Amino acid sequence: MSQLTLIYISLSGNTQSFVRRLSDYLSFNHSVKTRQINVKDLNHETFRIEENFVAFLPTYLEGGNGIDSGDVEILTNPLGDFIASHDNYTRCFGIIGSGNRNFNNQYCLTAKQYSERFGFPMLGDFELRGTNADIERLAAVILEEKRKFEEK
Repeated sequence: MSQLTLIYISLSGNTQSFVRRLSDYLSFNHSVKTRQINVKDLNHETFRIEENFVAFLPTYLEGGNGIDSGDVEILTNPLGDFIASHDNYTRCFGIIGSGNRNFNNQYCLTAKQYSERFGFPMLGDFELRGTNADIERLAAVILEEKRKFEEK
């Protein structure tokens, strides 16, 4: 059975629900065992991640429209701090954003910003808790990107 680490932050429970359902899907359909780390539970503690991982990030912003009048990330900063610490970003092979499409240009904006900031790709997105189709689609993307990253 192969292994996959999923690092995320979940505040409302939507991202955690998605990560748990994705983990179940990967285990049942691909024989992939997951290690799940919710950085919210770490109380700002950081440590070095030895294995390659994928990150999941919901969007919580304050102010601006995300295009020409700026924005301020709120509540999810501990994930960015965790990824930056101990050069963990070098083992991240991608990020998946979540949010609410009602926020238009701000939908998944924080994940796009992390992708640019740390230099790893944004692998995809899902709205709110995501659908079963999102889980199947993103599982395929994650497994392929993990394979390519590990071949480097």
